[in-house]
Amino acid sequence: MIPSSVDPDWAWAAYESSDTAPWDVRSAAHLFRRAGFGATWEELNEAVGRSPHDVIGDMVAAAEPQSFRDEMSHLVRAALATGNVKHLSAQWVYRMLATPAPLHEKMTLFWHGHFATSAAKVEDAELMQQQNDLLRAHALGDFPALLLEISRDPAMLLYLDSASNRKAHPNENYAREIMELFCLGEGNYSEQDIRELARCFTGWEIKRNKFRFNRYQHDGGVKTVLGHSGKLSGEDGVAIVAGQPSAPKFIARKLVQFFVMDEPSASDTLIEPLANELRRNEMRIGPTVERILGSNLFFSPEARGRKIRSPVELGIGFLRSFDGTTDAYQMADSLEQLGQGLYFPPSVKGWDGGRSWINSSTLVGRANLIYRLLSGGKTRFAKQTLGEYFKSDGLDAADLVGRLETMMFAVPISQSAKQHVADIDVQPRDRRIHETIHLLCTLPEFQLA
Repeated sequence: MIPSSVDPDWAWAAYESSDTAPWDVRSAAHLFRRAGFGATWEELNEAVGRSPHDVIGDMVAAAEPQSFRDEMSHLVRAALATGNVKHLSAQWVYRMLATPAPLHEKMTLFWHGHFATSAAKVEDAELMQQQNDLLRAHALGDFPALLLEISRDPAMLLYLDSASNRKAHPNENYAREIMELFCLGEGNYSEQDIRELARCFTGWEIKRNKFRFNRYQHDGGVKTVLGHSGKLSGEDGVAIVAGQPSAPKFIARKLVQFFVMDEPSASDTLIEPLANELRRNEMRIGPTVERILGSNLFFSPEARGRKIRSPVELGIGFLRSFDGTTDAYQMADSLEQLGQGLYFPPSVKGWDGGRSWINSSTLVGRANLIYRLLSGGKTRFAKQTLGEYFKSDGLDAADLVGRLETMMFAVPISQSAKQHVADIDVQPRDRRIHETIHLLCTLPEFQLA
């Protein structure tokens, strides 16, 4: 539990290795799980040989090389040619597994849940991918710029019925959600603000799958939004919302929930230094993410095991821990069955996350996902079978359990569970490794990120 009395200055000060929070393989694994999708034993040991702040700085600065972007463009075009959004889900699975910039992709996933738009309503693969590319382009960048672009994004316009916003009948859906869910939170606007902001967005529409402003359908009268009056345009309305004092607090709180702890919600006092960081950087996201990841609180015992793995973190993280690849289409289907269908968030609120990921049905499904990954004919570990991958290490059963606990578990495994796993007595060795890993991944402790 995060104490309510925690000192915010200490919490967000730069982390230094200590007896209670040493910079070791376990801490590096914690960082790579939260800031990406996990890392191999070799990658973790390489990271420990460097300063944690250098590692984090490289994570924030990492970019996909042109060759990888070209490969992904080819896969996206092939998926779009089918017209099936679920094929887009598969290429995103591949991207998360292969990207050399995992923090960037993790933030793309964050914004997908924040600006939640579902293909179940949009029903246009090209528009959904266009939005996905937009989120990726702004993942660690300028939040006001992202907010303006997402407000004019065709998929979002369709999803929240803003493409039919006319001056005679202003539609309030987007005006409400941009304030309640995207920027400010409840209590920081009025119903009148919603009505006036909806008037700002009149005339915004789509033509040939692109945003278009129809001046004949725009309400050009005087409007008053959050204390600002004038003949405000939609762009003016977005800028007013983004410029509200509550916006940095709202975004900072969402980032803390995403990277540090599912619950409880961080207090205003704890959030204020991060809100100030956002203000100093004109709402650029990267510096605040870097501060969170490099903070005392992030590496403290209070933050360990304070998040439940989402289905994406479970499946992608498992494979990235062993340099794994698999059937991306099957993986995308499995993620959907576990409640996190990519391009298909359940509502405009996105995924609730946290404890909502876990119930009797999903626990079985999560165990089955790991089993399918271990047993799948298309799954490879550094282009090898599972047995070949571990062959060179020469680990006995106890050593294997110890290594997996260090690199993949947020909290220690109970001694009785360790002994139960170590007592697995099946042959050949490849089968024992398979059974050991699967049993470890069904433990309650494995559900924690």
